[in-house]
Amino acid sequence: MASRNNLVTTFEPDRTIQPIYTGGDVALDRSARILATCLGEEAVLTDLESGQTLARLEGDGEVLTALAITPSASHLISCSRSLSMRTYSLQPSDLGLPTIAPTLLRTSKPHATPVITIAIDSSGTLLGTGSADGVIKVWDIRRGFVTHTLRGHNGVISALHFFESTTSEAAGGKASKQKKKLRKDAEADGDTMAGLVHGDTATARFRLASGSEDGKIRIWDLSKRKSIAILDSHVSVVRSFDFSVSLNVLVSASRDKTTIIWDAHTWEIRRVIPVVEVVESVGFVEDSAFIFTGGEFGRLRIWDSGTGREVTEEQPSGGEGDEIIHVLHNTHKNFLLSVHADQSLLLQSTSSVSGISSGSKLEPLPLIRRISGTHDEIIDLAYATPDRSLLALATNSESIRLVSLAAQAANSSPVPTGTFFGADVALLKGHEDIIICLDVDWSGCWLATGAKDNTARLWKIDHARKSYEHYATYTGHAESLGAIALAQQSSVSKSSSSNPLENPPKFLLTGSQDKTVKRWNIGKTLKTNSKSGAHPSSRAVYTRKAHDKDINAISVNHDNTLFASASQDRTVKIWSVEEGEVQGILRGHRRGVWSVMFAPKDTPAISGDSTGPASTRHGVVLTGSGDKTVKIWSLTDYSCLRTLEGHTNSVLKVLWMPLRPSEETIRRPVQIASAGGDGLVKIWDANTGESACTLDNHTDRIWALAVDPSTNTLVSGGGDSVVTFWKDTTSHTMAATAAASTARVEQEQQLMNYMHAGSYREAIVLALTLHHPARLLSLFQSVVDRSAPEEGSLSGLRAVDEVLMQLSDEQLLELLRRLRDWNTNARTAVVAQRILNVIVRSYPAERLVGLRGRGWKEVVDGLRAYTERHYKRTTELMDESYLVEYTLREMEEVGFVDGEGELGEVAMVS
Repeated sequence: MASRNNLVTTFEPDRTIQPIYTGGDVALDRSARILATCLGEEAVLTDLESGQTLARLEGDGEVLTALAITPSASHLISCSRSLSMRTYSLQPSDLGLPTIAPTLLRTSKPHATPVITIAIDSSGTLLGTGSADGVIKVWDIRRGFVTHTLRGHNGVISALHFFESTTSEAAGGKASKQKKKLRKDAEADGDTMAGLVHGDTATARFRLASGSEDGKIRIWDLSKRKSIAILDSHVSVVRSFDFSVSLNVLVSASRDKTTIIWDAHTWEIRRVIPVVEVVESVGFVEDSAFIFTGGEFGRLRIWDSGTGREVTEEQPSGGEGDEIIHVLHNTHKNFLLSVHADQSLLLQSTSSVSGISSGSKLEPLPLIRRISGTHDEIIDLAYATPDRSLLALATNSESIRLVSLAAQAANSSPVPTGTFFGADVALLKGHEDIIICLDVDWSGCWLATGAKDNTARLWKIDHARKSYEHYATYTGHAESLGAIALAQQSSVSKSSSSNPLENPPKFLLTGSQDKTVKRWNIGKTLKTNSKSGAHPSSRAVYTRKAHDKDINAISVNHDNTLFASASQDRTVKIWSVEEGEVQGILRGHRRGVWSVMFAPKDTPAISGDSTGPASTRHGVVLTGSGDKTVKIWSLTDYSCLRTLEGHTNSVLKVLWMPLRPSEETIRRPVQIASAGGDGLVKIWDANTGESACTLDNHTDRIWALAVDPSTNTLVSGGGDSVVTFWKDTTSHTMAATAAASTARVEQEQQLMNYMHAGSYREAIVLALTLHHPARLLSLFQSVVDRSAPEEGSLSGLRAVDEVLMQLSDEQLLELLRRLRDWNTNARTAVVAQRILNVIVRSYPAERLVGLRGRGWKEVVDGLRAYTERHYKRTTELMDESYLVEYTLREMEEVGFVDGEGELGEVAMVS
């Protein structure tokens, strides 16, 4: 049997990749450091440079409908479907950590219907809210009161924007002394809102543009508290505004596929730009004459506002999920942040716009970085690159996401490049439907994917050169692919091992819902397609009708001679790689088999349920099934060696843990890991069938599981969009356990020394610390039974009284628990009552009541019940003693015993 000392028994969640955005508003502060996003009912603050979560603001149970952050990142405002608006103050954490400590300042109900859009002015003092009832309110963020209520729209408010008009207007009349004083105070405090409230001429140019679903735009003068213009040229929902101070124009975008530029002096149309796509966001680039638009095509486009000409070169339309729903412009870092319908965020540089000449074309804005707001349901994952620095994710989409696992690198660029753990490195596009399965070869340089578009694709991963290329497409299956596997390492030569990028795996195996398996040879001399740069499709070497139902998994053994296919028909078949012939069938599962895995090379012998160690010369196979079990099979006779039970739902993924080094090869431990629909990862001892540990950090089923053989780090991903990295902490746990055991032995010896020396103070404290009730009882028993108690002592010894009066809350509660237990036995009740008497007399009632909430009620109930029972028994004994005393006294009166011990005459009393 394997040595238990080497078994991996403890794992801890080391790092996680969690979703930060699932739809809704996105906000960015002026410094481009803090990114605020909606995550269901929560608001998440993320450091845009390091990717670290700065804060999570819990919601009220309803989904957020609007979110905004002030330019200085001093406040955050969120609105939800519950009609509530929350205002938070954001301050750096006091713990010295790079986090933010949000403080809820106030919760209010701004409108009678949900808030649809909100906007904050450039000074960070004014907040505008627009609701579904067509009402707009302007708020003082710092003080929390409404300054303006603007009515006029007949539909849902769809866009708001604060700006300051450059048109000079004469202020009418002279202000009174009181107004002058208020105005002077406002200027001293730098309070824009106070100036608006009191009609300050310095703030008389503040405007608010609002748009609604009926296509109408209203311009509000915040000083006069009225609408000064109604712009009625759009025929659909108005989605966005921006204002250019240098040009003194307002630009609006609508879902009517047009962008209109308005003269801020006359509020007449200067130019209508037909964008020919539904526009969701618009704005000026660096306060220049160029504007950007983003909409249903999923591409950022640059336009010349003077001529109405598109400056960017023609771009292909994006696919499903690429639609832009919002764009944020940061002028300090010169980039645009576009938010897409698939919950992804793209940072694109605008540096090239400033240098464009008149009449020339501009290439599409260069991509700086991609941020995945959520990875959706993680169907499969695998480590990539030779140093395991990338993680490939199949995320219920048509693309593969490559995520960095490297530590954050120094960034000299002012633009947040995002080189940190969990950052998106690349997006592999090519499939036309959802990717179901993936596999990485031994080198980590070749990635194979299978999708619902009935094709498999091979990708070349050259991370050092930032090259992630599509290498070949394999077409031939009639239905979607559900399993894929690449050749193992042992088939490559030494020259191939030294240069894996130039030597792709020898072959590829695929399994499909069409119930067939196919083998494809991968050649390195294929001619590439001149247009796509990828190798053309190749023909399958063979096709075999493998199962009666869908094929879920394929695994290749270490020497590339056999492969296994697992199916929903409840069987696993073993095939020869070269001929494609069935070598054996594994039967025994009661439900479909979801996962199969060959044991690694040099796996030690594994003992079965009722037999001795089984030979692994012919191989061992591990399977996981919908019947909630994991099975280990011997390929010597295709029998089941052991069945592991413990999951409460389908086992969706299984794998062999890396073999741990040991002096004796035959005694090396063999462990396996399994992930299930119950959201748990379990580590098993393959020889005993026992669960070594259970890992719980997911809230949904776990589809994917992988292990890094160099560090023994497990990574799991599931339907909750969370990727968890489990660190092997066995050595640390064993060292801590050994140290604790040694310390306990030393303390127990010290306790015996204290008891022998009569050092009651130290002995009692140490006995409480070590949780030794028997020795503690012995100590108290010796004190209570003292023949000569010290005068004035409650317990019999003053040193014990002093110890009992100086106990901490934890020690006091622990002692009371022991007294409760001792009080249940009549032989130890005397000691319990004596010590309880000391405690009650030594501590005020407030101190004892303060122990409430830590099991105090159960302790008190137990003490009271048995104390009342002892009191009743004592009372009955006293009553009986009175009867005995009376009987003896009466006997003395009616008879006596003579001096010789004989009964004398009885004197009768008349």
